[in-house]
Amino acid sequence: MPEVIFAGPAGRLEGRYQPSTEKSAPIAIILHPHPQFGGTMNNKIVYDLFYIFQKRNFTTLRFNFRGIGRSQGEFDHGMGELSDAAAALDWIQSLHPDSKSCWVAGYSFGAWIGMQLLMRRPEIEGFISVAPQPNTYDFSFLAPCPSSGLIIHGDSDKVAPSKDVQTLVDKLHTQKGITITQKTLPGANHFFSNDPQLLIDECADYLDKRLAGQLADPKPKRLR
Repeated sequence: MPEVIFAGPAGRLEGRYQPSTEKSAPIAIILHPHPQFGGTMNNKIVYDLFYIFQKRNFTTLRFNFRGIGRSQGEFDHGMGELSDAAAALDWIQSLHPDSKSCWVAGYSFGAWIGMQLLMRRPEIEGFISVAPQPNTYDFSFLAPCPSSGLIIHGDSDKVAPSKDVQTLVDKLHTQKGITITQKTLPGANHFFSNDPQLLIDECADYLDKRLAGQLADPKPKRLR
């Protein structure tokens, strides 16, 4: 898995990148948890999400937000990190111009950044949002949410209480033209420490179903 350094808005960004064997394969970008609470691209859940997509022959990238590892810059409370994610997607698309579609997966803080990126980039056709925090971060920008995806969380999460995630999911369920799949894992906290493999298995199962044409409303592909 090649280590890569690419240009970001606040200096260089450090990542890990695995190209697909197919020129036109979709792209997946994986976003890590909060930089000020130990979040890095080497977080185990981020690492496992990366491999879910890589094993299905996506061109896959995970990277450190500004100020983490060898990535330059300083924490910017989400605005700069969203710019980092957009720059990462720009970079990988420049290497794979034949890729027409993209997925984004994010964990915790990364889920919030990923959903914002989804709103700005019409080529993103699916998402996996692990333990989003609507009690901490404003998700009102999802008006409407443009793509189908998975929201997966634990019913014992004290960082992002299940009732707050449920309110977000209920709001998204009222929107037409997309399918939001929700998975609530019993006994799981914000770190899924009771059964991390169940989290990854559920994400992999969702992705397989999407790739088989399930769990998303058929609609015309949005133009870039």
